[in-house]
Amino acid sequence: MSAKKDERSKGEFLAEAEDILEDLNQHLIHLEEMAVGGTFDPDIVNAIFRGVHSLKGLSGMFGFDKVSGLSHQLESLLDALRLGKVEINKQVTSTIFTALDRLKELSEDISRGGVERAETADVSAMIDEVLADGHGAEKKSPIDDLEIDKSLVAVLTEYEEHRLKENVKARNTIFLVKARFDLTTFDKDLTTLNDKLKGMGEIVSTLPSSGMSPESGIEFNLLLGTKESEEKVKSEVEAAGIEVVTIKYKSEKKAEPAAPTLRSLSKTVRVDIGKLDRLMNIVGELVLSKNIIAQISKELRGMQGFTGLAVDLHKASRTLERKLGELQEGVIEVRMVPIGQIFTRLTQAVRKYAGEVGKDIELDTFGEDTELDKLMVEDMSDPLMHLIRNSIDHGVESPKERARRGKPAKGRIMLNAFPKGNRVVITVEDDGAGIDHEKVRRVAVDKGLCEESTTLTRRDMLDLIFLPGFSTSETVSEVSGRGVGMDVVKKNVSKLSGMIDIETEIGVGTKFTITLPITLAIIKALIVEVSADTFAVPLASVLESLMVTRDKISTIEKREVISLRGETLPLLRLDRVFGLARPEEGDFLYVVVVGMAERRLGLVVDRLVGQQEIVIKSIGDKLKNVPGVAGATELGDNEVVLVLDVESLIDEATQRR
Repeated sequence: MSAKKDERSKGEFLAEAEDILEDLNQHLIHLEEMAVGGTFDPDIVNAIFRGVHSLKGLSGMFGFDKVSGLSHQLESLLDALRLGKVEINKQVTSTIFTALDRLKELSEDISRGGVERAETADVSAMIDEVLADGHGAEKKSPIDDLEIDKSLVAVLTEYEEHRLKENVKARNTIFLVKARFDLTTFDKDLTTLNDKLKGMGEIVSTLPSSGMSPESGIEFNLLLGTKESEEKVKSEVEAAGIEVVTIKYKSEKKAEPAAPTLRSLSKTVRVDIGKLDRLMNIVGELVLSKNIIAQISKELRGMQGFTGLAVDLHKASRTLERKLGELQEGVIEVRMVPIGQIFTRLTQAVRKYAGEVGKDIELDTFGEDTELDKLMVEDMSDPLMHLIRNSIDHGVESPKERARRGKPAKGRIMLNAFPKGNRVVITVEDDGAGIDHEKVRRVAVDKGLCEESTTLTRRDMLDLIFLPGFSTSETVSEVSGRGVGMDVVKKNVSKLSGMIDIETEIGVGTKFTITLPITLAIIKALIVEVSADTFAVPLASVLESLMVTRDKISTIEKREVISLRGETLPLLRLDRVFGLARPEEGDFLYVVVVGMAERRLGLVVDRLVGQQEIVIKSIGDKLKNVPGVAGATELGDNEVVLVLDVESLIDEATQRR
């Protein structure tokens, strides 16, 4: 019982910590932009400070001392930054990024074994160094230039006093806004006033005024710093119960502070993905039961015609199908998450790896709101990381080389995601040197991955980079060059019933396109027959199906092909791939065209049975590496059939000579 409790506590910590770290990642990107641009947005710094503070409290509550200790130190640095004791610069942002990376490592340690293994001493030393280099408050305060009531300054918090100083340094006009509201509506009225003031400048402090009776309402004093004129502020804000007073430089008025209450209005309920998996499995079993009922209904109609029980069962079957479809759609929707949550991690990776190889590279992301199944999003993290590392090391040239080619010194990698029907397309594109096909061929021959005499098309040569052990890098670095990565990308994408394609142009750049189904929980498939066996082809991979006569089939370099709208389409006979009994061939053949872009293939089958929703199940460790098989599923007549892996079948057809 105790072990279960510990596991639950760990899960609660990790779920909350993951959310906090994702938010921090997003804010830190803006912080770095501030350092580069020489600007300062207190809201961003405060958001980071609050996130780290929350992480410190959370880790302390669950007893994770290293996370708590490092968070506390980072909180001190952020507090100094927001109070102006440390100036924002590259060293500060780099230190914060490093600390956040270490906090993520510690979280990963906890998720793997519950023990914080990563060391924090080096990061602590970096933070201490930044704090030691900082400087304290000025001997003469800029606030002395204001004719402001000293009792007002005395009640400001340290942070509010710092923000007032910064507004005075910027020679902003300081206003005291006195607002009286009815006690029953003050929350809405104050929010409306805040929105107006924020649109004109910075609200330095807010505090309810004392001394008023509940019957007469409640009064707030707000201190505003702005570049707007007195006339503009008064015209926008002054109304019944609201007075605007200008605090002049060299003469004064009154105001008071306090940080507004931060209240969560979220209606979100966090659900463990394991629970959603169990729920989806139940829905999957119901889908199979629905298919069985539909099959029984079809057979009954065949025996009785469309009368009596056959009609009633048909109607019940259609109602079940409709309601189950709604349930399935709802469960899938709950599992969907924005892919942007891994885009944020990749932004940091670009910054880190580009620095390691001495390149200046910017990552532009688009389509962060595109949704994908939660488990698929996590499974795509590593493939996308490999592709981005590949672009950094092999794609984008060094600043010197880019200058020689007339390109901007800063390279670009574009990461994009967008929905396309029942699929999601993810692209990774760089503006680098492109892929030299002939160099790829030479490296493949040198590594014994293909024969010198082998005839290769441009597409064949590009496909070589996905072979295990292939690398064009002449040196091994922390980023790449070990001959692992691109084959892993292809395997992981294929495991998700997806496909990957390459477009490249020398001197212009390279684009990798990954196409995935939105979810693998329940998918539509085309059911086909080959010899006496039945197979399921994921519909997301099917482009079209057609019937051809035997005389339309030609042979090129020992491969069967047909001409499809003026283009050559290679064929693959599934009976030969799986060693099935060869059927008697008629005058016609059915061809299912699968793939995407230039990577297309015609699967030769005996019969097209129809479309059906399926639930892909694992086929066990002994069969999981069988080429061409993604898993198994059960059809309505309790028949278990294999689900085809289209990506590996295309590879099979490409390698056959």
